[in-house]
Amino acid sequence: MTTVYADWCGPCNAIAPIYERLSSQLSRPGKITFAKVDTERQKEVAQAYSVTALPTFMVFKGGQVISTVKGADPRKLSDVIRKLAAEADNDGSDEASSASSRWLGASLPRGYDDVTDQVDVRGIDLLNSDSSFGDARTLFDGGKPSALNVGKGKANPDESEKQKDRVESDTDEQLMLYIPFQSTLKVHTLHITSLPPKDTDHESDNLPMRPKTLHLYTNRAHVLGFEEAEDLPATQTITLQAQDWDDTTGTAKAELRFVKFQKVSSLILFVADGDGDGEKVRIDRVRIIGEKGEKRDLGKLEKIGDQAGE
Repeated sequence: MTTVYADWCGPCNAIAPIYERLSSQLSRPGKITFAKVDTERQKEVAQAYSVTALPTFMVFKGGQVISTVKGADPRKLSDVIRKLAAEADNDGSDEASSASSRWLGASLPRGYDDVTDQVDVRGIDLLNSDSSFGDARTLFDGGKPSALNVGKGKANPDESEKQKDRVESDTDEQLMLYIPFQSTLKVHTLHITSLPPKDTDHESDNLPMRPKTLHLYTNRAHVLGFEEAEDLPATQTITLQAQDWDDTTGTAKAELRFVKFQKVSSLILFVADGDGDGEKVRIDRVRIIGEKGEKRDLGKLEKIGDQAGE
């Protein structure tokens, strides 16, 4: 996917943030790549493809232009790119990290890997989760969420199986997730997957919500209580918007202030509220994206309440 633009072009500058957001959300490693052509520096490229309007967006496949959008039309641009992403997702292969074959709901930023395998699953903790659903380990399961397996030639999971393949909050919309790591990490991005059913399938008042406000805390020795967390300054607070969620995978990329997440031995994810008027929040998967560091002595990391020999 290529945009042809010029710095002096007003419409080009107006639609540029939308192109950047779509490229961030819908890039597919080895399948969909986003590029830019500046007509002031690469006039021969614009001439070769007979570009007569700015901006112009072109979709290439096998070296040939298969689709073109002329002008700054956000709806047309979004439709073309999302169709392209859907075709890439349906080509029979699930996205996965090259190292571990772990399912990924979004593309990896250049230079970083899926380091979810560094989560110390023995020490994770989750507060205010409904016991009728999965536990904290479910969030780090390497497989594709069962909610995405419907209608693709696979045996559809029954409701009880699907229910155990996600986490939902219990008494209200808040969740508190404590994630210790086996090594010190540099954390670049979190992938949060949430796949609530559509309004047409259920009563909207009973639908679980996607997370909206996330408070992140680093290098804590144990999980925080909800009141305790509200009194502490977060390392970073992220507000997810409706447009951040991928239409196909139900995954949002929460990009972190990388300088604040350079030596992370543990991470607390506090979901403060959901995006809607419901009473519960749903999360299907969490992925940690970044770089691995030094291995840690996990024997020194204990949750409060643990006693020697237990």
